[in-house]
Amino acid sequence: MSTSPLTGPLFGRRILVVEDDFLIAEEVRHDLEQAGAVVVGPAPSVEKALRLLDVDPAIEAAVLDVNLNGEQSFPVAARLRAAAIPFLFATGYNPADLPAEWRQAPVATKPLEIAHVARLLEPDKPA
Repeated sequence: MSTSPLTGPLFGRRILVVEDDFLIAEEVRHDLEQAGAVVVGPAPSVEKALRLLDVDPAIEAAVLDVNLNGEQSFPVAARLRAAAIPFLFATGYNPADLPAEWRQAPVATKPLEIAHVARLLEPDKPA
């Protein structure tokens, strides 16, 4: 039995997308919207992602690319963690290669499977 976007776990949730590759960002945006989410961004840098978090207190979850044109998204992850907002790292990196502080965070490998993303971003899952 499949879940409709109108009843699925992403329906109506405001999800921040942080991704520097335009094509990947558009694909993630499209897939999340098809699943019923409201996409905030995509933000291609740490600075823009933090700015979106400052101006949109309704963000409920986030998908973070680890490497953003040479900078890493860990400051965004730290802000999300402090606010108890679920997030995942979307990356090709092996989780064991992440800094120790982030090895327990949820990781989805690219290309993303939206059903897997939805499970990882469930509100009760700690990041």
